[in-house]
Amino acid sequence: MTQVSWKAFELTVGELAQRSGVPASALRFYEREGLIHSRRTAGNQRRYGRDTLRRVAFVRVSQRVGIPLAMIRDVLALLPEGRTPTREDWARVSLCWQAELNTRISQLEKLRDSLTDCIGCGCLSLDHCALANPRDTLGTHGPGPRRLLPT
Repeated sequence: MTQVSWKAFELTVGELAQRSGVPASALRFYEREGLIHSRRTAGNQRRYGRDTLRRVAFVRVSQRVGIPLAMIRDVLALLPEGRTPTREDWARVSLCWQAELNTRISQLEKLRDSLTDCIGCGCLSLDHCALANPRDTLGTHGPGPRRLLPT
């Protein structure tokens, strides 16, 4: 029986970039932001565990739906280190964002339903802009494009 070195289960930054489709510069940024972690070799090279592939995918998908990096970092901190998260791990952390995503969906639905009025008013202090100028608060400051005029 042959022993497999623990090093065989690690990826270089280049390998991680190739496998994940994320540029090495972005991976280094993710590491600086505490989203992923590596160990350093004696030659100061980064080595990532294979579980980092899933974490990088999670970061990319989270960013695509507009989750801020600080929230992504907080949720990733709930995942186990040193092993690939299980389906149950992912289900548990996905619950953290349900309220946030529901709020965003509601806001987008309001925008969609009011889009014609928003485009028409240009948010220049018209009395019917419920999104940028509720109850015409900008109109109390006088005529003109209040949002565009210097204060």
